Amino acid sequence: MAQSNTEIHSNKHVQINKKNERIKLIKRGIPLYFMMLPGVLFFLLFKYGPMVGLSVAFMEYDPFKGFFQSEWIGFGHFIRLFEERVFLNLLWNTFVLSIYDIIFYFPAPILLALLLNEIRLRFFRTTIQTILYTPHFVSWVVIVGITVMMFSTQNGSINNLLVDLGFERVELMTDPGYFRPLWVIHNIWNGMGWDAIVYLAAMSSINPQLYEAARVDGATRLQMVWYITLPSIMYLIVIMLILRFGGFMDLSFTHIYLLQNSLNMSVSDVFDTYVYRAGVIGGQFSYTTAVGLFKSVIALSMVMIANTIAKKMGKEGVY
Repeated sequence: MAQSNTEIHSNKHVQINKKNERIKLIKRGIPLYFMMLPGVLFFLLFKYGPMVGLSVAFMEYDPFKGFFQSEWIGFGHFIRLFEERVFLNLLWNTFVLSIYDIIFYFPAPILLALLLNEIRLRFFRTTIQTILYTPHFVSWVVIVGITVMMFSTQNGSINNLLVDLGFERVELMTDPGYFRPLWVIHNIWNGMGWDAIVYLAAMSSINPQLYEAARVDGATRLQMVWYITLPSIMYLIVIMLILRFGGFMDLSFTHIYLLQNSLNMSVSDVFDTYVYRAGVIGGQFSYTTAVGLFKSVIALSMVMIANTIAKKMGKEGVY
């Protein structure tokens, strides 16, 4: 019995010590918890909080009646969306622009980071990098405004120069064939330098001895990029690609809306601009909430598919 009491006392002592250790650990992490607080509050207020409003997609919401007195209609708004004449066009335009973004924009920051990483003059590299990520802070209103001024049919500087050289004017803002290339070029110019920072940070953590060993073996700089740099940051490329699929259906509304006009509507009308017309201007809050929820489901499916493919290929996923 005495031995049993001793074991009980010992177990209690161990439990008390573990509890004290946990308390000490929590106290030690209090500064870190305060640092996390703004980010946690941001996601709670602006990401998870608005999810309560998704219930509007399943009701005929009336602002004067509120959530509890508005009529529930189930999947009525989703059925209406699928039956709309513009649905297939909206889906096609959104998918095409998203695929353009993946094919043309996504590799651009990676290529830029690889080129900047090969520059040995630190001052020259930082100067070029600063110049290239400065456009990220320029408003789309300014970018589109400059484009309109330069390619205006009447007095645009570029079109006037083309006429002086004997060429025809370019209907850049009104010809539907120019909309998608222009949209992609704007995105690359605006975000390529900024997104390259992430890849440059990953490249800075690569062990320099790998390059030294490759140089001793006679490897060229291109071979070192292909066999050392790219494999070393492949985990980051895969993760960034999967996250990119998370925004597959979310295109820059401001950018597209500013480039959009009645002449290029056939290729520029996407879900974001449609939601603006039907929801903000038309006041169809429940219907446009259903459209937004549809986009979110598609994006979630794309993330899950991309993550599964990455795992099957032996790469790290986001979960």
